[in-house]
Amino acid sequence: MNPLDRIDRRIVAILERDGRITNAALAGRVALSPSACLARVRRLESDSVILGYGARVDPARLGPGLTLFAELTLARHEPADFRQVEALLRDDPRVLEAAEISGRSDYLVRVRVASMEEWRSLTASWTAAPSPIARITSQVVMHQTKPFAGHPPPDGPEPR
Repeated sequence: MNPLDRIDRRIVAILERDGRITNAALAGRVALSPSACLARVRRLESDSVILGYGARVDPARLGPGLTLFAELTLARHEPADFRQVEALLRDDPRVLEAAEISGRSDYLVRVRVASMEEWRSLTASWTAAPSPIARITSQVVMHQTKPFAGHPPPDGPEPR
């Protein structure tokens, strides 16, 4: 992978906020020709800096449901246990994000379910024997103060 220069970082910052921007408009924003801009975008895609494009969605508009953050603690720290939990989390569409973390818990997971009953059922299935998950601590999102809108560029906010 090539190191990112100032223009690459600007391209990434703009595309994170507006993935539907035309190449011509993007090129104008970063002061490149459209062909040079497209070549950079394609390189960023092939280098897996840009992983894909999608729409940000308001979960409340999708219908009733709960978003929760859950801390998962494993009973043991064997490589096979981590692989089992990661497969479980990766394969469940209700798991929006999951990360192995440091501290008192082993994973932090963001989940969207239809109801508290579904959450109870899901956690019961995750901890059913022979599960490596020893404990789940969860918090229900009451109000989202600031939704994720992209990663800040390393050299400061993108000018508008």
